[in-house]
Amino acid sequence: MTETNLEQAHTARWRYWALYAIIGIVMLVYVSRLFSLQIINGNEYVSLADENRRSNINLPTQRGLITDRNGYVLAKNVPSYNVVITPAYLPLDDGAIQGVFRELSSLIDLPVSQGELNEETVRLFTPCETDLGITQIVFIADSLAPYDPVRVKCNVDQTTAMVIQEKSADLPGVGIEVEAVRDYPTGELTAEIIGFLGPVPAAYEKYYTDLGFVAGRDKVGYAGIESWMQEELGGKNGLRTVEVDGAGQIIRDLEVPVNPVPGYNVELTIDTRLQAAAKSAVKTELEGWNAWIGEERMTKAAVIAMNPKTGEILALVSYPTFENNRMARQIPADYYQQLVTDPDKPLFNYAISGEFPPGSVYKMASALGILNEDVVTPGQEIEDMGKITILQKYSVNDIGTPREYVCWDEAGHGTVDYLHGIAWSCDVYWYKVGGGYETEVPVGLGIWRMNEYAAAIGYGEPTGIELPGEASGLLPDPTWKRTTLAENWSTGDTYIATMGQGFVLSTPLQVLVSAATIANNGIHMKPTLIKQVTDNEGNVIVPFTPTVVADITKDKVITVYDENSYATDEKISVEPWVIDLAQEGMRLVTLPGGTADSTFATMEIPTAGKTGTAEFCDDMANKKNLCNPGNWPAHAWYIGYAPYDDPEIAVVAFVYYGGEGASVAAPIVRKVMDAYFELNEMDSATVP
Repeated sequence: MTETNLEQAHTARWRYWALYAIIGIVMLVYVSRLFSLQIINGNEYVSLADENRRSNINLPTQRGLITDRNGYVLAKNVPSYNVVITPAYLPLDDGAIQGVFRELSSLIDLPVSQGELNEETVRLFTPCETDLGITQIVFIADSLAPYDPVRVKCNVDQTTAMVIQEKSADLPGVGIEVEAVRDYPTGELTAEIIGFLGPVPAAYEKYYTDLGFVAGRDKVGYAGIESWMQEELGGKNGLRTVEVDGAGQIIRDLEVPVNPVPGYNVELTIDTRLQAAAKSAVKTELEGWNAWIGEERMTKAAVIAMNPKTGEILALVSYPTFENNRMARQIPADYYQQLVTDPDKPLFNYAISGEFPPGSVYKMASALGILNEDVVTPGQEIEDMGKITILQKYSVNDIGTPREYVCWDEAGHGTVDYLHGIAWSCDVYWYKVGGGYETEVPVGLGIWRMNEYAAAIGYGEPTGIELPGEASGLLPDPTWKRTTLAENWSTGDTYIATMGQGFVLSTPLQVLVSAATIANNGIHMKPTLIKQVTDNEGNVIVPFTPTVVADITKDKVITVYDENSYATDEKISVEPWVIDLAQEGMRLVTLPGGTADSTFATMEIPTAGKTGTAEFCDDMANKKNLCNPGNWPAHAWYIGYAPYDDPEIAVVAFVYYGGEGASVAAPIVRKVMDAYFELNEMDSATVP
């Protein structure tokens, strides 16, 4: 063998070894990778593969119904029909696909092709809320999940849905999805009570997701009973765990499906018929007065009716209100914007959230205190010459500045005893017994003791009614004023607080509870809208149980203050005879000579009540230059109950900027009471 041949053989061997080495290295890499995938990380990848083939399908539940006390449905679920397309089930031929799209377009009035597909339109794409055509919608869905139906058009009418189903053979891949949506048969009549639904809020998405809700699909309560009773009404979604192939097509169930649990049904204490009568009374009265005045002045009001013995709310009106059916499928941006920019705030519940000076209806808190604390005796006569002058002091050593307070009757009422102080709503009487006056009333009730009696009958704290957004009102005192306003309490603050003016604030519901407590012989009941809660089969889950907050004639709820106005550890209750006399005074309000006699003196069923005219100066009044000293605008109030000797119903009416309570608010209460007793008579006549 020549030297050349030897050199060639050596080179060949070297090349073979190099090739073998490369092959070995490649094999080693593959083996190492396989070892890593199958041995070291095998369990992890098995889990990932198993996860890819498993899919959890959240099954929507049915929301519970809301009814009134007579079974009348106030909120229910109705079917909404959505047109859907499953891309994987469309014909294979492009021409046939376009034929399906053209046929569907003529049925649902949606263009076959519209809009451009780009990164932004795909990112912002939301079914049923897009301007894209059918072709573009299906293209996006096919690229994401070809076996998942995509909504092309939502909420089509039932006739169109039936036509599409009948044409299913000619429209492969096209189907009808039936979705439950909320319907409110009574609409705006009960909107302030029932509320409405909305999508899961972003701020609470984790909370609702943990409960099994699906953001972007499920709806939750946004206002009213729908919000407060969300846990009971919402139910629980079901779950189906399935195996899917790479394209997302369902192959089989991997686990036994968990069926959805329907929401509970909620029966309210409301009588829809009385609710209608109350809302009609408000609208009629306000429209009549506005026509007489010649301007749209009275535009906001609240009326609430309650059974004082049980706390059941029979009607609750906040005016103006809104149409909650317009929120059933989605919350329209234009309508919502209209509501939030309306100066009368239709979404605001004036009955429970509005805080206003209560005016003379608040005198009933002091009426209990001045007798129970021996400030005056029932027969003691107080002189009313039409006005009173006091020294306005901010401290004990302050020499004071004379300040004049006048009675609503500038001529005065002459000598006034306790019962007529209530019946005539004599301001001077209440000034003197509240703040004291010379030797006639050496020591008045005072702000600290006044607040005790007001709190005992429902002022100063939320009542706990089952509606979101309830306000607390305000029982002011020297500590509050120093802390909040950095000012000392003045003697005048006490005098006007006795009148329910100054810093005192309350909600219409609190005013109603105060009257109901007196009507109920001192038993303070918690107001409630919930009669009972039942399951889907009618079984009672939560029965109705009246809740007694306190019996102020037995429970020691009044803190005793010493002669220096310091709280002691001693507590007392209210004497029953004090409640009796307060009731008697309220009875005189409705009889000849009382402040509400023109409205109630002719009522066959004996009733009792209290008028209120509360001066105010808020942003609205300032903008209209109405805050003129001595001539402020006023809200109208009236509280009443009937029958006087065995109360079945207590009613409060509040009219913002309504003026005199006797003229504007009292007639509303009378109409509600008349409707209540007429309905009772009708119901009694139908019972065999």
